[in-house]
Amino acid sequence: MKRVAKAAKFGSIIPISGSDFVHEVSEASSDVWVVVVLYKDGYPECGVLMQCLKELATVYPATKFVQIVSTDCIPNYPDCNLPTVFVYNNGAVKASYVGLHKFGRRCTPEGVAMVLCQSDPVLNDGQSGGEDSTEVVLEGVMKRFIEKVVTLHENDDNDGSASD
Repeated sequence: MKRVAKAAKFGSIIPISGSDFVHEVSEASSDVWVVVVLYKDGYPECGVLMQCLKELATVYPATKFVQIVSTDCIPNYPDCNLPTVFVYNNGAVKASYVGLHKFGRRCTPEGVAMVLCQSDPVLNDGQSGGEDSTEVVLEGVMKRFIEKVVTLHENDDNDGSASD
């Protein structure tokens, strides 16, 4: 139980500045995956991805999510590359995703989760008890997705029967 409480310590997207980057990302604990979102206000694609990541941050509180204005992180970073996601672990970049199209035609929290976990067990709900292989994490992501779809369909069925 202590491990679970220790692991589940984030739960939201943390805004950072360029001066915070090394401490918050590069020097993060080796057992923490960090998802970094480069964005700018006023870009609809950034807003769509941010909504998905906000939901994922609440579902996976042991994964650290941070957001930083692109040019605060990388001077002169091209706006055409927004949004960009970097995945860090042990102070190193493990994956990068440039543009919203990397997350599928319809950007959903479940689609983003699947992409983030394709090569590494990035998402952690803090309840896996040390089981953090890519396969176990992907299985959890798919289970959550199926549960969400079933719940949505049950709600649709209930709404439909009430109007009959």
